[in-house]
Amino acid sequence: MSANAFGTLFRFSTWGESHGPAIGAVVDGVPPRLALSAADIQRYLDLRKPGTSRFVTQRREPDQVEILSGVFEGLTTGTPISLLIRNEDQRSKDYSEIAETFRPGHADYTYWAKYGIRDYRGGGRSSARETASRVAAGAIARLILGPQIVLRGAVVQLGRHKIDRRNWDWEQTTKNPFWCPDAAAAQAWEGVLDATRKAGSSLGAVIEIVAEGVPPGWGAPLYGKLDSDLAAALMGINAVKGVEIGDGFAAAELSGEENADEMRAGNEGPIFLSNHAGGILGGISTGQAIVARFAVKPTSSILSARRTITTKGVDAEISTKGRHDPCVGLRAVPVGEAMVACVLADHKLRHRGQVGP
Repeated sequence: MSANAFGTLFRFSTWGESHGPAIGAVVDGVPPRLALSAADIQRYLDLRKPGTSRFVTQRREPDQVEILSGVFEGLTTGTPISLLIRNEDQRSKDYSEIAETFRPGHADYTYWAKYGIRDYRGGGRSSARETASRVAAGAIARLILGPQIVLRGAVVQLGRHKIDRRNWDWEQTTKNPFWCPDAAAAQAWEGVLDATRKAGSSLGAVIEIVAEGVPPGWGAPLYGKLDSDLAAALMGINAVKGVEIGDGFAAAELSGEENADEMRAGNEGPIFLSNHAGGILGGISTGQAIVARFAVKPTSSILSARRTITTKGVDAEISTKGRHDPCVGLRAVPVGEAMVACVLADHKLRHRGQVGP
């Protein structure tokens, strides 16, 4: 299977399946002499791991990361960093009934159509389990970026229910199981998702990632645009069906006067009077906060019977059993942060390589 690597100078490859013995990543392009321990990675894996609330899958995985190479005496050596995360709570028997039946909304049919074989145990390679490897790589990317760049994510919409942006409070994202920056919305979402979960159904979500402290100048015109790389990174996350930067699709509703991010002179460079562009113009960072959003579709594994076909082309119905997220978007926040971190780390190294520090 091709296309398992991401990035240019900062690059990672992931491997493993949902119900295999382990998953992991190989991270290359990391500068030497950066302090790195398993704990630096574990703190972010703990934010993504399953079983943390009743609103996510109850699969119990400790997601303990092991560093197998690329670190000596607590410092990166400049060689590939190999990471291992063992799977410990697989229930492959939950999927035996779908071995010959395609689940609607999943990658079952497309994998089978392409390769002529598929791992039906939890989706194999297409499972969201793979995203733990991305979060691990993102933790290393954060070390390259340094503490001056602050990356944060939040769920801004659950199904049809949106937050009130006037209530935005980053601290609230750590005080509820929804990564929601609006305390009132989070309280309402609890009842919404409880009802969805009990009905055996699922909801989608919209996640917003904000990166503050990115200096102007990162990215490149045309084929190396920072925003196009961000879009590719976020679109590559499981179940993502849409990405926007800044105002995104809403920019089409604005006039030219409204959309223009006007500037005034400041003591330390230009002061922007708005940020409709989401911190990127012409594919290059402006120095403003980079803002990206991505839409995650409803979890395809639901109890309600759906029409489908078998591998032999026979009509069938299927109800997916097992342990699934009623809204997979809730655990996508750390994944989105990680992918943005990886893109920014890559562009930092690319910028340094072309024009210097």
